[in-house]
Amino acid sequence: RRMQYLYGDADNHTFMNSETFEQIQVPTRVIEDALPYLRESDEVQVVLYGDEALGVELPAAVELVIASSDPGVKGDTATGATKPATMETGLVVNVPLFMNPGDTIKVSTSDARYLERTKTA
Repeated sequence: RRMQYLYGDADNHTFMNSETFEQIQVPTRVIEDALPYLRESDEVQVVLYGDEALGVELPAAVELVIASSDPGVKGDTATGATKPATMETGLVVNVPLFMNPGDTIKVSTSDARYLERTKTA
């Protein structure tokens, strides 16, 4: 069922059915692998068996904002070198040296790999 991620705490995460506005609680242990890719208001497929959530299906890639990273070296863009960057969700992704905090990037949900820059800060 397509649902919107509302918020979470240490134990549970709340999703809302966009059609009926019904909310469900999903235990953190059930979706912990998906959490680094989820932001509040994101829509995902929640896999249900009856009323019990079994997990979430993420899209192939998500857009995340770089929260922090070390500054890149000016002029060092052709080498293909990367640096670690922490996303707004806490996920750490290796990005090209020219990427900066505030930039929005597309990240693969299968292997947490940088795919492309979508917006510049």
